[in-house]
Amino acid sequence: MQISDLTNIVLDETFHPCLNLAIKSDTRSVEPNRLARITPRADAAQDAVRALRGARSSRPLLLTSPASVNWRSGGLSDPIDITAASDPVWTLDCDRGTALITNEIEAPRLEHDFRVQNLGWDVVRTPWFEANAPFDAACSYAGVDADRFLSDVDSIGTNIGADVVGARLALSAPEREELRELGLIVGRALGVGIDSWRPGDSTDFDIAGVISESLERHGAKAVCLIVGGDDRLRSMRHPLAIGDVVREALMAVVVARRAGLHVAATRTCLAHADDEIVSLMKTVTVVNDAVLDASQCGGTWGETMEALGRGYARIGQPNAWREHWQGGPIGFEQREFELAPTQHDSPFWSLPRSRHTAVAWNPSIAGGAKIEDTYLLGDGLELVSATPGWPLEEGPDGTMRSAMRVLN
Repeated sequence: MQISDLTNIVLDETFHPCLNLAIKSDTRSVEPNRLARITPRADAAQDAVRALRGARSSRPLLLTSPASVNWRSGGLSDPIDITAASDPVWTLDCDRGTALITNEIEAPRLEHDFRVQNLGWDVVRTPWFEANAPFDAACSYAGVDADRFLSDVDSIGTNIGADVVGARLALSAPEREELRELGLIVGRALGVGIDSWRPGDSTDFDIAGVISESLERHGAKAVCLIVGGDDRLRSMRHPLAIGDVVREALMAVVVARRAGLHVAATRTCLAHADDEIVSLMKTVTVVNDAVLDASQCGGTWGETMEALGRGYARIGQPNAWREHWQGGPIGFEQREFELAPTQHDSPFWSLPRSRHTAVAWNPSIAGGAKIEDTYLLGDGLELVSATPGWPLEEGPDGTMRSAMRVLN
């Protein structure tokens, strides 16, 4: 199928049967982080943890990063500092049992909001002002020396972080439900934000504020929010909002997190159909189709990257992938890992593409053209970040993608 043959479809709120319920429900009655999903999510992760430990003489596994902690705990941790590399809650699996290690500030919140002891966790409290207290508590609870731990960081025991990432790529059924809901929230927030744009009047701050407010209303937080337009969009990949009035071309990018999971999406809106970005978007669609076609279940992520490289070569820009992050599997991190077509030595290069993995690619070319949506791998690719009222296009293999919007 040629680009010119793509079928435009406008997504309305009947596209997904849960859209009205997920977006328009009275959130005052919703339990924190979808409490009902925490236990099945944590149980599924615990099975994977047993396998990781079993392959390594059942050594205790101590997880400290926000991504790993949210995976293992079922999404109950909401970091106070969203930029911190270490979570305020650590999870510990060992022969003695399972524990949440946290400071005396956060423990009461976890016990009140999530009833963690009823969920089967021991809660170990430590002083907030003693830097080594969490690790000392882990050693004491597990009854082992420091070097016996498996962990997700270099500073503790044996780092098996890459294996932890591999274990959590295939999302459990409740994680997939969570991701779909977050996708609806992200898609709606981007649509609401762009609908608020008044060319020549609205600033990028105005639009970013609308998007952020829409996310926060449904318990999601933008860990990446890029809004920019016009000459800045045409000359840089990341036109972060600076208070400029947007007159002709607008791009909004969101990576949002809720209950430990992430969804990424980008939308482009133009004031006029004769904008050069129109033709550039048709060009970058070739790359997007190539990488999506190579993201089906089976094969390896290295093969996907090679297909992405061939896509750029096909449009006559073989090195354009060097100019911007290209995306990859998404879930408990903004991207669980990112590869370049030359990184054959990465531990993820030969990793098989597995069913129920989420992916968000990010192909772009200079001049303001970028495509990004989040999908779940299954019998095909399920688009989870679609925007109500926004045009969709069908790719060569039947996969749907968000198109750009033109006002006039």
